Amino acid sequence: MRKPPNDTLDDEAKHVPERKCILSGQHSARDDLIRLALGPDGQVLPDVRAKAPGRGAWIGVSRAELEAAQAKGKLKGALQRAFKTNVSAPDDLGARIEDALRRSVLDRLGLEARAGTLLTGSEKIETAARRGEVHLLLQASDAGEDGRRKLDQAWRVGEGDPQGLVFPAERTILSLALGRQNVVHIAIIDRAAATRVRHALSRWRAFIGLDDGLSAASAELPGASAVDVNEGLE
Repeated sequence: MRKPPNDTLDDEAKHVPERKCILSGQHSARDDLIRLALGPDGQVLPDVRAKAPGRGAWIGVSRAELEAAQAKGKLKGALQRAFKTNVSAPDDLGARIEDALRRSVLDRLGLEARAGTLLTGSEKIETAARRGEVHLLLQASDAGEDGRRKLDQAWRVGEGDPQGLVFPAERTILSLALGRQNVVHIAIIDRAAATRVRHALSRWRAFIGLDDGLSAASAELPGASAVDVNEGLE
C-alpha cells in the first residue's frame, strides 16, 4: 500500500544518520560521534561541529582509548584507511578534541543564556525547581555539598531527576562563559534547550571518561527510527 505524501515526509524527518567509529568499529548516531577532518597540510584535526568540508573520519571512544590507540600506531592506520592517503595526527590530538568539546558546551550555554532559557542563582533555581520548571540542573565541580543537596532535593520535589549533573569545570569557567559573577549552579528552564545542552555536555563527559556513553542523550534527540549507515566517512 502506497504511503500518503505526509507519511513519507514524517519518515524522512525521523531518519537518523549513523557513522562507524574507525577505532571500535561500532555504529552510533552521527551527532554522538566526533568527526576528524583533514587539513590542507595533511594533518588530522578535530571537527566537533562537523562543519569542515571534505572527507571526514569518526570516532566514538574516550580520550584514554584514543591516546592508547595512538601510542600503539592503531590510530594512524585507521586514519590512513579512512582518508585513503598518508596522514598524520598531532601528538596532542586528544587534548585538542577535549578542548573543542569543552568550548562547544560553553558556547552552547552562552547562547542559551542570551536566549533566556537558563537561570542562575540558588534561590531562583530552587523556586523554579520546586515548581517543576527545571528541565536540567547543572552544578559546578567546586559547588558545595550542601548547595548541591539542597537544589537536588528541590528538583526532586518538582519531579525532576534524582540529582543534577556535575559540570566538569569550576565556577570561574561557568562565570566567564555566561558573563555573570559567581555562577555555581545553572538551571535550564526550556525543554528543547535542555536537550541541546545535555547532548553537548554528554559528548564532552563521555570523551573525558565521566560517562559510559551517549545513548541517554541520544534518546532525547528528535528521531530514532530509520538509520543511514556510512562506514565512518563523510
